[in-house]
Order: sequence, then C-alpha cells, then structure tokens
Amino acid sequence: MRYRPFGASGGAVSSLTLSLGAEAAARGPAHIRDLVFAGLEAGVNVYHFERPDPMLLQAAGEALAHVERRLLWVSLALGEDRDFSATGLGRSIEQGLHASGLGWFDLGVLDHPAEDELPQTSLTALKAMRKAGHVRMLGVSGDEPVTDLYVSTGAFDVLLTPFNANVPWHVRSRMKAARDREMSLFACDWFPDSLSTERRAAEAGAVKKRGLFGAVGWGGGRGDAGAEARGSFAFLHRTPGWTGEAICLAYALADPAVASVLVRPRDRAHLEEMAAVPERDLPAGLSAQIEMARVDSPA
Repeated sequence: MRYRPFGASGGAVSSLTLSLGAEAAARGPAHIRDLVFAGLEAGVNVYHFERPDPMLLQAAGEALAHVERRLLWVSLALGEDRDFSATGLGRSIEQGLHASGLGWFDLGVLDHPAEDELPQTSLTALKAMRKAGHVRMLGVSGDEPVTDLYVSTGAFDVLLTPFNANVPWHVRSRMKAARDREMSLFACDWFPDSLSTERRAAEAGAVKKRGLFGAVGWGGGRGDAGAEARGSFAFLHRTPGWTGEAICLAYALADPAVASVLVRPRDRAHLEEMAAVPERDLPAGLSAQIEMARVDSPA
C-alpha cells in the first residue's frame, strides 16, 4: 500500500479507501469484519461508511478496534432518506458513534444534497458537532450541477467525486475548483458500467469477416484498431497482464490530486487484488491511449 499526504493536517491516508455499504451489509457481520481485517492487513487506513447502518457500523467497529484509533481515518455518509435536517444529521452521527464505538468520525460527508436540502441550521449544527469533536471535517459528494455550488461555498474540506478514464470535462473542472479551495479529493465510480461491460468491449474489437458473396458480417476474434469505433475503450480488456478493472483503478490513482480512491470489493480475495494495484505502474503508452479514446468518445 502507498500513502498520500492529506490536507493541511500533515497526516497520511492510504491510496485506497475501503467503502462499505448495502452490498457488504447484506452479507452480514462476519463478512464485514473479514473485509475490514483484510483491509487492515493490506495497509488500508481509510474506511468509509456509505450509510449509518447500526449493524454495519458495529461489525466494522469491532474489527477496527484492534488498531489504535488515531491511526485510522473514518468517514460517514450523511443524509440517508434525504434527511439533511439538523436533527437528522445529528442523530446519524450520534447513533453512528454509539454503534461503532469509534469515538469520533474524521469526516462527515453530505451525500448528494440537492440545492434546497441543506438549510443553514443544518450547516450550523454540523459545525457545532465539529467543534465538539464528534466529527473533525466536513465533506460533500455529488455529480450534479448543484455540487459546484457546494464546492464554491468554502464550507467543506473534502469532495467525493466520480473520476474515471472517460470522466467528462465538467467533473475535471469541478475537481480543479475544489483543489483551488484547498479541498481534498476522494475518487469514486472509477470503473463505471460503460467501461466495465465485457460484451461491449468484445463487440467493439470484433473482426468483421466477409461472407460468401463478400458481405460484411460480425465474427469472433480480437480484431484490430481499425475495427474499433472511435472512442472505444475495448483495449482496456485486452492489455496483457492487466484486467480492465485494474487499469481503471491505476488510472485513477495516477492523478496526484486524488488523495484516495474508494473501492467496494466483493470479498477478501478481490480486495487483495485491488490492494496490489497501487504498487504497479501502467504499461508504457497506455495513458496516452486512454486519453485518445477519451477525446474521441461521444459527448
């Protein structure tokens, strides 16, 4: 695992963040604890809870209790069921701390708030909880136009943002605006369906074979660059020694502006595979190939 400086605190965070949500919770406490232990063994020191689920928080808290609290960096998504009221946010933080036994959250993240969902009273309440030491930093996540407004307020320390090989220009612009305001960046959605679908990748690179009367039809095979449509990312799935997922994760990690990348592993083995990626460098020329595909991709 590699570590990166975080904010002005002088601390360091692991380049991967273990993100735990509904999928992990559905498999029960034992699965959650196993994932957390796997993360600790891999050197992950950042953990994000996608929901204030008491069972999820309790199971993860039991595993994290084996490490000195000051060595961990833990964040909690706020605004479940679209409740961004001062009472709702305060209840989520208090119940989360009670269930997890963590003592404090390093970051409270407002999860995709709409323009009219965060009254000033709620922001005031969050600042009061920060002053009391229940939560140390405030963040916001989102990919809607209103996210730009939240970034511009200067009220937040962290932005959780989608970031992948084909991310649109407005996301890159938002990331730059956040950095200009000294916000730290956490990346998510680094392997979206548009890049992960094996069928689309295979079809984009399939060889066109000529039939009996010279008609062109689709056949099997790897194909060549000429057979691929402009903007195709099929090559992500045909790079020797790499999976498309690993390439996309490495691409997100290659941006020095990103403090950490959120991962949602299926199980321990999947987490171990992803934990090996920060130690690898992308093959020569692949970054340029990704950039050319991104520029040629349909808007």
